[in-house]
Formats: sequence, structure tokens, C-alpha cells
Amino acid sequence: MSDYKDSLNLPSTQFPMRANLANREPAMVKAWQEQDLYKKIREVSRGRPTFVLLDGPPYANGAIHIGHTVNKTLKDIVVRSRTLAGFDAPYVPGWDCHGLPIEHQVEKKKGKVGDKLDAKAFRAACREFAGRQVEAQRDDFIRLGVLGDWDNPYLTMRASYEAAQLRGFARIVERGHLYKGYKPVHWCLDCRSALAEAEVEYEDRTSPGIDVRFGFVDQEAVLKSFAGLKRAGEGPICLPIWTTTPWTLPANQAVAVHPELEYALVQFDIGKGTERMIFAREMVSGIMMRYGVEEFSELGVCSGGKLAGLKLQHPFYARRVPIITGEHVTTDAGTGSVHTAPGHGQEDFAVGVENDLPLENPVGNDGCFVAGTELFTGEHVFKANAHIVEVLKERGMLVHTAPVHHSYPHCWRHKSPVIFRATPQWFIGMEEQGLREAALAEIKNVGWLPGWGEARIAGMIEGRPDWCLSRQRTWGVPIPIFIHKDTEEMHPRTAELIELAAQRVEKEGIDAWFDLDPAELLGDEADSYEKVTDTMDVWADSGMAHHCVSDWREEIPYPVDLYLEGSDQHRGWFQSSLLTSVAMHGKAPYATVLTHGFTVDEKGRKMSKSLGNVIAPQKVFNSLGADVLRLWVAATDYRGEISVSDEILKRTSDAYRRIRNTARFLLGNLAGFDPAEHSVEIDDMLALDRWAVTRTRALQDDVTKAYESYEFHHIYHGVHNFCVNDMGGFFLDILKDRLYTTPADSLARRSAQTAMFHIAEALTRWLAPVLCFTAEEIWSSLPGERGESVMLSTWHALPRAATEDSIDWPGVVAVREAVSRQLETLRKSNQIGSGLQAEVDIYADDAVNAILSPLGDELRFVTITSEARLHPISESPAEAIEVEGFAAGKLRLLIRPSEHQKCQRCWHYRKDVGDNSAHPEICARCVTNVEGPGETRRFA
Repeated sequence: MSDYKDSLNLPSTQFPMRANLANREPAMVKAWQEQDLYKKIREVSRGRPTFVLLDGPPYANGAIHIGHTVNKTLKDIVVRSRTLAGFDAPYVPGWDCHGLPIEHQVEKKKGKVGDKLDAKAFRAACREFAGRQVEAQRDDFIRLGVLGDWDNPYLTMRASYEAAQLRGFARIVERGHLYKGYKPVHWCLDCRSALAEAEVEYEDRTSPGIDVRFGFVDQEAVLKSFAGLKRAGEGPICLPIWTTTPWTLPANQAVAVHPELEYALVQFDIGKGTERMIFAREMVSGIMMRYGVEEFSELGVCSGGKLAGLKLQHPFYARRVPIITGEHVTTDAGTGSVHTAPGHGQEDFAVGVENDLPLENPVGNDGCFVAGTELFTGEHVFKANAHIVEVLKERGMLVHTAPVHHSYPHCWRHKSPVIFRATPQWFIGMEEQGLREAALAEIKNVGWLPGWGEARIAGMIEGRPDWCLSRQRTWGVPIPIFIHKDTEEMHPRTAELIELAAQRVEKEGIDAWFDLDPAELLGDEADSYEKVTDTMDVWADSGMAHHCVSDWREEIPYPVDLYLEGSDQHRGWFQSSLLTSVAMHGKAPYATVLTHGFTVDEKGRKMSKSLGNVIAPQKVFNSLGADVLRLWVAATDYRGEISVSDEILKRTSDAYRRIRNTARFLLGNLAGFDPAEHSVEIDDMLALDRWAVTRTRALQDDVTKAYESYEFHHIYHGVHNFCVNDMGGFFLDILKDRLYTTPADSLARRSAQTAMFHIAEALTRWLAPVLCFTAEEIWSSLPGERGESVMLSTWHALPRAATEDSIDWPGVVAVREAVSRQLETLRKSNQIGSGLQAEVDIYADDAVNAILSPLGDELRFVTITSEARLHPISESPAEAIEVEGFAAGKLRLLIRPSEHQKCQRCWHYRKDVGDNSAHPEICARCVTNVEGPGETRRFA
């Protein structure tokens, strides 16, 4: 037997089948750093149109989690795809470095300010801690393959950033948006600081629901309010309220009723003798059921407005409080009368101001009642609830009590319940200088993806209270203002003074303000002013990134093209950025806002250590590789919840291997191909090769459009389908015979290689934004001269044929698939070992015949059989089989094992094997390919 192996063009490539990503990727990261790839991309992109995504800074605390992976991968896909699309797309990563969580971490080791460290040393410890966190997260983001200026990120604790933030704040002050007010704000008892609306989330909580008697001081005056009283009745008269926050009763200053609601005077006995109570009339039956009262009588009805001004006796203090009216009173729950503590609620505060009530807040920073609070001094408010209920019982003022399960505000960071507490704070007023109206108008000028984001943020802006900007913390950017000690007015030269403060902060950091002697800036005026020591809400830090980063980095414009964060940022960064930008410049800081969902496990549950369903990205890096993580992100429709589990990642890894194997086949069969010397013009290619290039160009149009519209999951499905079906299942499968058996330099082979070269060039670039490591690996294995990175190129320019081919390739594919199904049936029944052991007779109607007949003898190469004969359907014998997917009488197949000998070179079973005495073991076609000019192919 002769050995014809050397006459075949077998694949050869250094591109390995096993990806071994976990080991290979770190070396590639190191190479990118050594060659300073990001800088080179900037150089090659100079002069192009710009596209800028501004990084929403992650918080510098703790290792990155799977949510960070989603966010940073999506950003990197955007930046890389825009670069390949011919834009200059810089990416400057950032970190949010101030705030309470970092303070808490430092407190755990160093104690609170004043214990072991003074404020300045404490800030230094916070800065050092944040720096370590930044480095750790930075290393993981780089390991994920994210390209950016990692050597020069923006840090909100960088002195230049802090100074720029002060200048941005000065602009807000100048434009009249800042004021100081005494009003209730969300107060975290763990933070011991005010919270912004964006720092509050609502969780279920069980609270004591109590109905409390407020007795009338003048009962005769009450009766006069009820015109046409049926009868006066008997027993004491009270106006009961219902509350789930008993701890606010010490601050009660009034009871509110709705001026237009009907209120009923009801008589009944609840176990304390006959008494009379006043309720919103429509609520009476429900209240009686709640109290367990079966017999009651309505004595009279009046409007809430008639009760206004009447005096009530506080249930446990020697304090008389008025009945007031308020539009905020509803009949959704309670009694129709609302206990009003202006120091502990926004609506209460508003009606308190309107009715000139005392704005008393008896609760200190620590959540305990301050000295002088009768009965409850020093008690923590939540612990005082039980004591207050006992006092009400003892004094006969408790009507009813039952636990209430309801939604309650919690601190976003501590997950602990917060309280409303009136304190003097600095606010950005939503109505000051028309900020709310301007922000709502700008929302309409922004592209929101998904589209529901517009309604969501608009609703939040419409309903949000003034932004409480001040915090009573140590580690944060100061509010650099001087306040007159008598008038409490800001210094008339505030903008100028902030600039002087910014100049010092730019050199020395925020300590420059806290260390500042007011006389240094105010001179003789210093004795009349006091320096504000509050820090800014950290949402102002990150929210002013549009100003601070563009002020620092020339390549970052204002406004930018895109913000991309999780959907929770409609109440966070998107909103704080919008408000600061509109307050400073009157416009939004972004042209488009893109949001993604949160990660959940395969059952839709949130990631939780207690559930054991947390997927650590670092573990995936070290097992499957970062490219598999990135492919998972791209494959998911990130607009909703993003499911992840070990099983999901395993399936993603399988999909990755199919894509990788396609690339490997292309590379292996491009061995010896020099595109400059061997490329074939598209109009000179074989028809099948032209189809492949045309199909690739069509997919590239879809891919580039999907990158542009951020529909990355469409790219994944399109490219995966292309590799598995168009390439592996059709084109490359057919191509093997021609690639391996025709002469190395023949048109038949060079045509195929040219098509594969264009496909590989295009595929590598499609993959680069997602499979960034694998794409570089493919790139380095491609033939021809090229830059050192795929990221230094742009989308591949695919050739276009002058005329369309006459072959109906989709029709050919349909018949081929039918033949393949029947071949598989024969294989399973052990009648044949491979398709080449078979001969197929195709009986087709005129339409199908017209599709297949142009292929002539090359039809066998399409069906990958040793013989394929085409006949009219009318000649179909009884044993021919109807084909699934084709109408009856349209296509029938008869497939039988070949009776001929096997060619030892091409493995086809052919009648002419042995006809050539010099080559008795091979077919005539192979003889021509070995010794002659080579066979002629036109189609496949």
C-alpha cells in the first residue's frame, strides 16, 4: 500500500485545541501591560470621531463580585466595539473612595475618631485603606481583560478631584440651588448621619401598630361641631390616632384630619365603660371589627374642617395639642386622624410649618431620647416602643395594639431601619431656581435603554424631596462654607472663598479645609463666622464625576456619550449626576443611559452566602478563564435579571469551545497561505466560497449594528450559530475534501483559503470585544502582516462580488440536511460507517431539480457522499423515502452503501479506483490531483 499522506494538505497550526485560559490569560495580560497596549490604541485612534463612556465608580471596599464582573465586562465590550468601529474611545476607570463603609472598616481596627486617632489621622487611615481596596479591585478588573488607563484612574479621594468637586459645588451655590434648612431627613442610627433618598431602600419590617386616645379638652365644643346631632350620647370623647412608630409620640404637637372628609361621632363600650370616639366615617365598620366591637351607634357626622382648632390632651404629657387639617390625611389605614410630630416626618413637618407648630426633635444623633425628655431620657427609640406602650396602658390611653408587617425605610448600606429626624442640614432644593423642572426636561433629551428607564427616573425626580447634601462624618469632601454666627447666612463672598479653599485642597487634600483657621481666609471677619464641618453626601462625589474627570482629563468631554450601570442607579448615580449637572450647567451629563439587571442563580434567587449560591469571579478566572465569564455576560439579555450558576457557566464553556474549534479549523487550513500572494478575487472564487464570504458580510452587518445598539446577546447567538451551522455544519464540512485533496496552489484550494482568511479576519474582530484573550490568540496566528493587537485594527473590509451567484444555496442546504438525516439513520443501523460509504439517488420535482442540477457531479461533494445522482420525481422507485420537511411528491431519497472500492487518498468509494496502474489504490480524481494539473471545481 502506498502512502499518499504527503500529497495531502493537512491542517497545521500552533493554535491549540485546549484553551487552557486560566493559565494563558495572565501571560497575555502581562504582555498587554508590557507593550502598553492601551496607549497604543490611543495613538492609533487619534483624530477619529470620539465615543466616551464615563465609568460609574465602584465603591473602594471589598473584593469584586459577580455584579462587578457584569458591569465592567459590558463597559469593556462597548469600548472595544466602538474602537473597532473606528472611534477614539478612551476608558478612564474610577473609584468612589469616601464615605461611611470605609469609615466603619477603619473603626473596626482603629476605633472611632478620638479613641486612638484624631480626625486627621483617622482620615489618613481611611485614605490608606481605600488605596489598598482600589489596588485589589484594579488587579481583578485587569485580570478580567478590561482595557483602560489603569495607571491613571480617577479617584474621588485624589486631591485634584476633590478640588474640582469644590469648584463644581461653588457653581451650584452660585446658581442659587443650595440652602440650609431644619427639616426631617432619613437618619441612619448606625451611620449617625443624614441619608439621601438614594441611600434608602424599603424592606419588610414588623412594627407595633397602636391606636391611642387623644382626649378632648372641651367636650362641649366638640358636640357643637356636629350640627344636627341625633343625640349627645355619654362617656368621654376622644380622637384616636393609629401609628406604627410609638417612639414618635413624645414629639407629638398636633393631630391632623382631612378638611373635607366626613367624621362620625361613635359611641360604644370597648371594656372601659361607654365612651365616644371620632373616626373617618367610611372607616368606622372596619375599625369596629379591628377593636372587636359588635354594638356601636353613630351619634352624628361633621366635616374634618369643623374639628380644626379644637384642643386635645397629649396622652402622657401635660401638653395640649390642636387639631389641624391636612390634605395628606387618607383613609387607607388607621382612623382617619393622623398623629403629627413635625420633627419626625416630611408631611408632618410641612403641616407643622404651615400651622406654626413647635418643630421639636427630642432624639439625638445616636437614636436615643435627649436629656430632658420626660419619662424616656436616654432610651433608644426602637427599644422605647415597648415602654411607651406600657405608659399608654397604665394611663388608659391605649385603645388597641397589634403587630403590623409593612414596608419600612432601611439604610442601603447597613440594612438597618432608619428614622425621620429633624436636624439642620444643607440641601439642594428641587424647586430652587427650577431645578426639578429643568431636570425633567433634560430627561426627555436623553436616550434611555431599556426605554422604561425614562419613566422610572422621571417618576423619581418628580416625587423626590430636596437633596440632603450634608453628612456628619469624618471621611468625606467638606462643604467649604462660612456661616454668620448670628444670621446663619452664607458669607457674601462664598464662591470666592470656595475657590481659595479649592486651591488649598488641590495641594494638600481635604485636610486643608479641616485644618484651616478661618482667619486665614476671612481676616478680621473670622470672629463673626463659623466654619462648616459637615461633609458632602458621597453621591455628590461620584455625581460630579462628569465635571471632575472632564476637568482633569483632556480626552473626557462634557457631556459624554454613555453612562452604563445597574438599574438601581436610577435612584443613585444616574440621578445624582443629572441633578448636579443640571444645577451646574442646565443640561444632562450624558447622551444615553444604559442599564443592566442584577445577578441571580438559575432559580432566580439573589446571590447570598447563606444560600451558598455565590459565584466568585476570581474562582472562575482560575478554572474556566475570564473569557468564559465574558462570554456568559455577552450571551445574556442583561436588561433583565442575569442568571448565573456553575451549570450555566459550564454550558457557556461548551459554547466557547465550539467557537474556538471553528477558529482553529480556519487557522489550521490557512497554513502556507500568504494573503498578499495567494488571495483570489471574489469574482474568481468558487461559488460556495463566494456564498461564504457573502454570508459573512451579511452577518458582519448584523454584528456591527448589534454592537452599536448594545444588543450583545444577539451577537452571541448570531456568531455561535454561524460557527456551528453555517461553518461547522455546512461550509467547512464540505470544504475539507477540497482543502485536503486538491493541489496546494490550485484555484480550488486558494479560493477556499481566501474565503477562510476573510472569515477568520472578520470573526476575530467580532470576537474581540467579548473574547478579548481568545481574539488576540487567533490574531497572532493569522497569516499576513498585521499589527501586534486586533484592537489596533477596525472591522474587516469584506469583498463584494460583482454579481450574485445563480446557485440557490439555502435550497441546497435544505436538501443536504435531508440527506444528512437519512445518512445518520443508516449509520445508526450499521449499514454504513460514514457518508462517503454511501451513494445517494435524489428524486426531486422540477423546482428542487432546478436548484440542484447546476452543481452537476459536484453535488456529491455537497452531500459528502461518494456518488450523488439527480432524477425527476416521476422516476422515483417504491423504496425511495419521502423526506421530512418537504411536501409530498417534492423530494424522495434512496441511499445505499457503495459497492465500489475505497480510494486510499480521498476515502471516496469510486468505480475508477485502480484504473491507473501506477496508482492502483486511488481514484482518477486523486491521480489528477497528485500527478496532473489538478481537478477543476466550479461550485463546491
